[in-house]
Amino acid sequence: MRLICDFHIHSKYSRATSKNMDLEHLLEWAKYKGVGILGTGDFTHPFWFDELKNKLEPLGNGFFKFKNSREKFPLFILTTEVSCIYSEGGKLRKIHLLIFAPSFKTVALINERLSDFGNLYADGRPTFSLSAYDLLQLILNIDENCFVVPAHVWTPWFSLFGANSGFDSIKECFKDLSSYIYALETGLSSDPEMNWRISALDKICLISNSDSHSPSNIAREANVFEIKDIEDFSYQKLIELIKNSAPFNRKPAQESDKFLYTIEFFPEEGKYHFDGHRNCGLRMSPKEAIKNNNICPKCGKPLTIGVLHRVEALADREEGFKPKNAVDSVHLVPLIEIIAEALGQNKNSKAVEAQYFDLIFRFDSEFSILLEKSEEELKKGGCPPNILEGILKARKGDVLKIPGYDGIYGKISVFGKGVDKEKKMEYTKEEEQMRLF
Repeated sequence: MRLICDFHIHSKYSRATSKNMDLEHLLEWAKYKGVGILGTGDFTHPFWFDELKNKLEPLGNGFFKFKNSREKFPLFILTTEVSCIYSEGGKLRKIHLLIFAPSFKTVALINERLSDFGNLYADGRPTFSLSAYDLLQLILNIDENCFVVPAHVWTPWFSLFGANSGFDSIKECFKDLSSYIYALETGLSSDPEMNWRISALDKICLISNSDSHSPSNIAREANVFEIKDIEDFSYQKLIELIKNSAPFNRKPAQESDKFLYTIEFFPEEGKYHFDGHRNCGLRMSPKEAIKNNNICPKCGKPLTIGVLHRVEALADREEGFKPKNAVDSVHLVPLIEIIAEALGQNKNSKAVEAQYFDLIFRFDSEFSILLEKSEEELKKGGCPPNILEGILKARKGDVLKIPGYDGIYGKISVFGKGVDKEKKMEYTKEEEQMRLF
């Protein structure tokens, strides 16, 4: 069976998150989306950890289910994101790491140890003065079955390769522990195709997650696995499957369990794809930024260097290169956005919401609609023609892309709406507020 997995989300205890980021709403939206395994997020926060222990039932294989639920899915896996801020090599480093843990017992030990280095109550994504190296070593010393993944590795401010506070290589950051970094999270502003341009990453599995701050955004990026025997599947088998899915050492296709593909944003929609300066409303391609010496021509201050520029700086391959055995990727537009554009209404309107849930109930889940159902099946099932057109255009990548920059999300349009002649983004106040989540 196919499992769609989103390992990186946040709870209501993280800053700038929806109050509905609780287990009940996550369970509900995982069903709407068609998610098989969902990360808990934020297990370092004491209040959230208490909720997880009270409401989730261990299955004895490293996965958890909502207590008293008759549904087989979603399963939950214990995850959290932490922030390491420290000085190294004469530069301030800010690295975010995603941690997977196999049990409540291990999480309790992690939280006890990390409480010595920061206030776990302050934020669902806590900040420590530990280096990324020291954090990795600490986690592995607690339980070697934990799995640490650098998060959204290209964002300018808080990532492994970030232009402002990161490193130029995994080795530079993690030194002699580099061999324990088996996977990287590409983030919303990059996709696998961009990462394939760097040959050093051929030994690394690329994963994608939503980093969601609201229930409706879970699995906006995700990972799709083919599992032969779900009853025999486990946390350990999942981690081993990820470890063995890097292009350099990926097992042959005939293996029973497979990492099929990642589900991606069009990376232009990510809020750090292009260079720019949000205070001046200025967006620039890397070539334009380089011509201006990476300085904003309006105010004379440095531009925020985006993901595309940073990838270009570290790339040793031409655009379009794909490593042999690389896990594939599929780019999607969220169903709610397709419906909103097709109807010419705000995505938070009652009409759009009603149409969204009507389609979910007709076709089981959002991913069933976006990925699995054929054009003929969608027609027969009652999908309105204008929405069907948008779904098919998105599948083909036939979309208009206006890149995000300096913390401002980009715009992806399947019908060319919401964009003026100068290709500037147009969001209503309500849309802008929701996009903060």
